[in-house]
Amino acid sequence: MTDRHHRNPHRPNRLGVSVCRLRSVNGLAIKVEGLDAIDGTPVVDIKPYMREFGPKGEVRQPVWASELMAEYWHAAKRSV
Repeated sequence: MTDRHHRNPHRPNRLGVSVCRLRSVNGLAIKVEGLDAIDGTPVVDIKPYMREFGPKGEVRQPVWASELMAEYWHAAKRSV
């Protein structure tokens, strides 16, 4: 499923998808880094990221999107 299915106004989906780094597992508790979510947000599912399911070839996006996201992760680290 691609992002267009998640953002389609005719098929709303309130679930978000985020890629993060797994830091540790202790029983049912996991610690992650870089999760794009607010503290306390319920996690519905966890899956490994596999290159075979990622984009094939070059990913193209408009320049404005790269400019908008340039400081995104830096700003998130400052607000923690």
